[in-house]
Amino acid sequence: MLGRALLLLGILQSLLPPAAAAHEFWLAPSSYRAAAGDTVAIAAFVGTGFRGERKPYATTRALRFELNGPRTLDLRPAGMNGDLTFARFVAADGGGCLVAYESDFVPIELGAAEFDRYLALEGLDGPLKARAKLGAGPGRERYARCPKTLISGRETSRLTRPAGLTLELVPANDPTAGPSLRVQLLYRGRPLAGALVRSWNRPLNRSVVPADAAARDSVGPQGGVRTDRQGFATLAVDRPGEWLVSAVHMVPSADRSAADWQSFWASLTFARTPPP
Repeated sequence: MLGRALLLLGILQSLLPPAAAAHEFWLAPSSYRAAAGDTVAIAAFVGTGFRGERKPYATTRALRFELNGPRTLDLRPAGMNGDLTFARFVAADGGGCLVAYESDFVPIELGAAEFDRYLALEGLDGPLKARAKLGAGPGRERYARCPKTLISGRETSRLTRPAGLTLELVPANDPTAGPSLRVQLLYRGRPLAGALVRSWNRPLNRSVVPADAAARDSVGPQGGVRTDRQGFATLAVDRPGEWLVSAVHMVPSADRSAADWQSFWASLTFARTPPP
């Protein structure tokens, strides 16, 4: 039943107008595996179900943009304003690395009914109940992005370290091996319970960052589960291809003059290859 419901949810998302549809934001590397000396390019997309629009880098929006491997490297100086490639770097070794990005807030405003549909779609029960109790008006929100991408190598421990983002999905095991992935959702470094974590999967083509991403068919979620009291959720990731895992958390805005609510969108991308 859950699988059919999630598939229907994916179809409904693709039919909704842009403002009402949930828009994931994810990082896409030119390769999900790198040997020492390999050059890796990082791009970013916004969309639904792996169908998305490639976004240009904005120097004024990047609060954090880091490469975590044998050491931590600030990638912000490598980003050119307006460039569709966020950064390029040379892998120091074949141990693998994690790229993490965090943006500042962007404000949006939606009509009352549209905002409530969006909250229901994302499983944001707390804000939805609060609006029903107080009397729902237009949805004034500001949102921030917290995506990560994993580039695998021989040191799997590098993929399971927290990067320190405001909202973060941290793998508890190697995402590239085994039939399932256990992730912990952290909000300001603490486990977040009751949040909806979902996953998407698509075939991994030779070009991971295609120019025609907007022409792809949107795929429905492969699974969705709420985090437990320790912030953990276990997802089935037993298919090869490119994977996107995401979660969103919304709280009352710290700046009520800017918005009534503020949300943080976490995502995690990685790839699994077919077994030999």
